[in-house]
Amino acid sequence: MPSPDRSSAPTGRTLIAAILTRDALSRLVLGWASVAALTALAPDPGTSSGTVLLLLLAAIVAVIIVAAGGVVQQAEALARRLGDPYGTLVLTLSIVVIEVVLIAAVMLGPGEHTTIARDSVMAVSMIILNLALGICVLVAGIRHGDLRANRVGASTYLVLLVALGGLVFALPALIGRGGSFTTVQAVVVVVVVVTLYGFFLWRQAGAQAGDFQEIEVPVGTASPRTTASPARRGTASPARRGTASSAPAGAEPSASDAAGITQVLATHRAELLSRTAVLVATVLPIVLLSHHMASLLDEGLARLGAPAALGGVLIAMIVFTPETITAVRAALGGEIQRVVNLCHGALVSTYALTIPTVLVISLLTGQQVVFAESGANLLLLGATFAVSAISVAAERVTAVHGAVHLLLFVLYALALFA
Repeated sequence: MPSPDRSSAPTGRTLIAAILTRDALSRLVLGWASVAALTALAPDPGTSSGTVLLLLLAAIVAVIIVAAGGVVQQAEALARRLGDPYGTLVLTLSIVVIEVVLIAAVMLGPGEHTTIARDSVMAVSMIILNLALGICVLVAGIRHGDLRANRVGASTYLVLLVALGGLVFALPALIGRGGSFTTVQAVVVVVVVVTLYGFFLWRQAGAQAGDFQEIEVPVGTASPRTTASPARRGTASPARRGTASSAPAGAEPSASDAAGITQVLATHRAELLSRTAVLVATVLPIVLLSHHMASLLDEGLARLGAPAALGGVLIAMIVFTPETITAVRAALGGEIQRVVNLCHGALVSTYALTIPTVLVISLLTGQQVVFAESGANLLLLGATFAVSAISVAAERVTAVHGAVHLLLFVLYALALFA
């Protein structure tokens, strides 16, 4: 993604027309109309027939996906305006907030949901790290050849994922009770995770911003395969000029970079605030619809006798489908670091926001929350982290790396129904 957009700002009717497009308005109307319809009808899952239950659930899921697409559209517009890493951060946080809301809605709904957070976060981990990232690396490798990600940024994401993944999925079985953290442990985990994530965001948006931008491959160092593609050569891709390659990894951001984002915030304040307002207005129907979805999902899975983990998989698929599409687009454009920012950044945010939120809900409501995972899923998660670490350490990322990630996702699907 390019640097912050410093072009002149639209005003008045031009600004309104640019933000409230027909598509954006359609998504808003659909979301709020669906909320009004469900509130008026107030369907009872327990007395509804199987066909009605399925149709209602499918309709709600479809509306949530459409509304989530509207959220992504506004977040992508903000991302283009702000540039990396700020823009991608806005996009990932928008998506993760939706996921946290859906999980919280299920937990606060009727019935017992001791493992919904674990199942959802594990499903998100497998979908992002193996399915989404696997597709992105595979198509980028086939289309552009070998690609280079910013190793410092990618490794920063990975160490956070390993630490937080181990904390949420492995540690409760070793130090907790029945796969759950005790009250004292939960409080400590919330404080530690929030503090670590806050420190990471501070570094990512400040001193280490360059570590999360596209790098340029110096001319003459690429292999014969890679010299044919400007996106990989690093000299003909406008999106990669003036990014991290101009300074050593980990270097402090330059005064011009700081001035650039400050200028964007000042010049485009009206647009940024307006898009944020539309984004929030599009998220709210998702929040309200999620309560209806939770009760319907419980009843539907119970009638089908399906694995409880399927509820978590459904939530993960609903939330991250739009961002997966965005990541694939970036991969097709050869923006491998943006793919890393979208995928790894989304999962870091998922861990860092979901874990504290779920633990706080459990502390306030007295619900038991089981985070400890099965041996099979822990093995697959460990293998995923290992493959990711090898990919980060490699000089270039290839299509083969993507194929291996896809294999791991297939194995996860097998384990899910075992």
